[in-house]
Amino acid sequence: MQDWIKKLFVDPGMVGMGHDQSQNDLNLGLGWIYYGLARTIRPKTVVVIGSYRGFVPLVLGKALQDNGQGEVIFIDPSMVDDFWKCPDCVKAHFAAHEVRNIRHHLCTTQDFVNTEAYRSLGEVGLLYVDGYHTAEFAKFDHEAFADKMAPNGVVLFHDSVRERVTRIYGDDRPYTHTVCQYMDELRANPKFEVLSFGEGDGLTLVKKASGPGAA
Repeated sequence: MQDWIKKLFVDPGMVGMGHDQSQNDLNLGLGWIYYGLARTIRPKTVVVIGSYRGFVPLVLGKALQDNGQGEVIFIDPSMVDDFWKCPDCVKAHFAAHEVRNIRHHLCTTQDFVNTEAYRSLGEVGLLYVDGYHTAEFAKFDHEAFADKMAPNGVVLFHDSVRERVTRIYGDDRPYTHTVCQYMDELRANPKFEVLSFGEGDGLTLVKKASGPGAA
């Protein structure tokens, strides 16, 4: 695993973007949670919504490969720049990191839910939400896959613990991250268990609750 991480971090796009990675000691930061959950749950299908240069799809794809099965469905419309717009380049990018089980869809979640790929999607074991970081969009991404989640499925929300202004789409297009507001809504709902981590730009784990009051 260390050799794979060392090669991964040669790519500058794999360090940063709020996952608390550290190149000096080959530390995946929050990536260890992503990898560990995928190894533990052993999902056949993982859905990732949004990624700047593919750190999360790659870490989850690596975990599924190490499991011996599984596929990552990666949804990103490439609105930050043109990085994800060339299908052959996308395949080569992931292959360069020795991960070949990632299937990219160049669209938003709003568009993806109207595709045959969505309709034919099997049970989702892990959903990672890291698209447009507002409460409204995070809720849409979550609810779009709610009926497809496995009974023990886990949803991870990135940039989810605090409000902050981002200019990732340009200095003339700032907006405020408000995913944390949706996390507060889920915490108030007894149907869910919610756990947040403050490291990096923050991560929140959500799963269906079990026991009294969960129905």
